[in-house]
Amino acid sequence: MRGTDPRTRGIPWLYLAPALVVLGGLLVHPVYELGLISFLEYTQAQVSGGEPTSFQGLDNYRALFADGQFRQVLLTTVVFAAACVVATLAVGCALAVLLTRIRALPRLALTLAALGAWATPAITGSTVWVFLFDPDFGPVDKALSRLGLSGFDGYAWTYDRYSAFALVLLEVVWCSFPFVMVTVYAGIRAIPGEVLEAAALDGASQWRIWRDVMAPMLRPVLVVVTIQSVIWDFKIFTQIYVMTNGGGIAGQNLTLNVYAYQKAFASSQYGLGSAIGVVMLLILLAVTLGYLRLLRRQGEEI
Repeated sequence: MRGTDPRTRGIPWLYLAPALVVLGGLLVHPVYELGLISFLEYTQAQVSGGEPTSFQGLDNYRALFADGQFRQVLLTTVVFAAACVVATLAVGCALAVLLTRIRALPRLALTLAALGAWATPAITGSTVWVFLFDPDFGPVDKALSRLGLSGFDGYAWTYDRYSAFALVLLEVVWCSFPFVMVTVYAGIRAIPGEVLEAAALDGASQWRIWRDVMAPMLRPVLVVVTIQSVIWDFKIFTQIYVMTNGGGIAGQNLTLNVYAYQKAFASSQYGLGSAIGVVMLLILLAVTLGYLRLLRRQGEEI
């Protein structure tokens, strides 16, 4: 800052130093190790000490991008993550608006229910959803059959590629929308009531109020929840692994995180698995930085 005494300019960094040290240990060092292993021949032979570790340069990356399955899994992950993000934002924003329209007791009940879903561990929630849609004992198939919908009696949701992805998407939205709902609701409560009242008096519908008044004022909040949702949904692992039994039949439901796990731990190709992790990290960085740069070009303050 201009006018700051040079003798005190470094004091804020002294306060930040403990946090930076912790972040360096928890984030920078693991990323460094991940990148290092991605350039090595690192299999079970090297881990056990039977063979020396050798530098491979970009060979792991060349093998990765020459693999047709990797390209297919990458495309699947991008499409699936995008669908999860859009659905999560839609549900979370809609319920945030609903919270401003209902009375205190229903609002409290909805908030507690949402926070319960958010607090449920991913592996527990995934197991419950698998039971709900179980073809033999699950109540969903039985309920759909009693409603007269043919084809759902004993229907195995996880056998088909698209129905399995749809089931995982529902679980991801169920455990992710509370973060969006609570964050956006807090942002809505910070909007001056006079602004919303003036829009309503002008005859604007609820959709017009959201689109033309609330969404622009909530853009910094929406940026945060969007980026957070992209990061969470792009690196999804637990839901896919648990609900599709490791990636589905013949790997039809693989995502990048599960694919990296298979390469690194099931096939003991740790260098290749690390290369997949580096690719995921670069993609997420590119998406996040690109989105922030676009907003800055539009004059938004983040």
